[in-house]
Amino acid sequence: MLALGIVFMTESIEGGFWKKFYKIVPGLFVAYMLPAVLTTSGLIAPEWESITADRTIEDHSTNLYYMASRYLLPAALVLMTLSIDLKAVFNLGWKALVMFFTGTIGIIIGGPLAILLIAMVSPETVGGAGADAVWRGLATLAGSWIGGGANQTAMLEIYGYNQKLYGGMVFVDIVVANIWMAIILLGIGKRKRINKWLKADTSSIEDLKEKVTSFSEKVKRNPSLTDLMIIVAIAFGTVSIAHLCAGFLAPYFEGTVNNIQSETTRNIFTFLGSSFFWMISIATIIAILLSYTKARNYEGAGASKIGSVFIYILVATIGMKMDLTLIFDNLGLIAIGIVWMAIHAGLLILVAKLIKAPYFFLAVGSQANVGGAASAPIVASAFHPSLATVGVLLAVFGYAVGTIAAIGCTILMQLAAGG
Repeated sequence: MLALGIVFMTESIEGGFWKKFYKIVPGLFVAYMLPAVLTTSGLIAPEWESITADRTIEDHSTNLYYMASRYLLPAALVLMTLSIDLKAVFNLGWKALVMFFTGTIGIIIGGPLAILLIAMVSPETVGGAGADAVWRGLATLAGSWIGGGANQTAMLEIYGYNQKLYGGMVFVDIVVANIWMAIILLGIGKRKRINKWLKADTSSIEDLKEKVTSFSEKVKRNPSLTDLMIIVAIAFGTVSIAHLCAGFLAPYFEGTVNNIQSETTRNIFTFLGSSFFWMISIATIIAILLSYTKARNYEGAGASKIGSVFIYILVATIGMKMDLTLIFDNLGLIAIGIVWMAIHAGLLILVAKLIKAPYFFLAVGSQANVGGAASAPIVASAFHPSLATVGVLLAVFGYAVGTIAAIGCTILMQLAAGG
């Protein structure tokens, strides 16, 4: 919170160095990188060890990211969705979906192309046999970058990658996905220039922002303590219902999916066993229903601002997981990941240019794939709090197509690696 306070305090300074600095670097990016610098310097630690009195070593880890992603993220989604105009969201049109599926295709073809390109320079990096085969490990990246954690775990089970080496793949996932998210956040600060280059029509996005802003102005009031308590009650009451329902639905669907005879069909629906998927989906559905009630008037008392506080805390906890020095520890696999992500990015830019899609669709379409429900709303809300729902809806799409698209990608990677 101190890091976030420093970001907001410096960002609010008119004139001088900070004014120039934040013109180039968005505050959200600094909120993300400052905790990463603190982790890298050793001032804070996501994981650490301690020695007990009887000389045994105990492992510890922070629960901040878990708390932020499982409690603050759904609460933020509720508060940012309260004032949503669902009709205006659907009016965003076909370009949002095209950019999302372009991102998916970018991941599917990026994996095998990255293997072929890296194999020319360093064949041993993409080698390995049996359970140690690198393509089996990269299958888990495909699952994560198209769907999410549930899809990633499904790919680990399907292709039987050596679990002792799996940590290395998780690390590549975190580093490369976070570098790409950092680039996207930097791009948000230059979105007007990017949209001009793309010749993009941003009218539908501006209409949605305008509708929410004018509604917010209409119901604006000085929030009382009662208002604030009710806002927090709506947010976390919804989160509690989402957790409760997810606790029943995830095990039920996991059992149902495990009983499916066809292995292919079973693997496609593994995401239904993820409690995170159900929790985010249920919280969003309840929030959309609440947007048709008087609860939406709490936007005037600052509902989406409180939601934004939660989102920024989540951004900081994601940044905390990044030790920047570790990038140099596994350069071969990182290189595959970077080439892979560059192909994904290149395809998105090409299609955005062709169909004149706004940078918003490019950024959110990519993050709905690569980051899933944890980071797509962050990127969407950086454009405007009212757009967070768009990120969630696309991320849920990602969960649905994640495993089957990742299987297609892995088949291609296996052929590329000659495995």
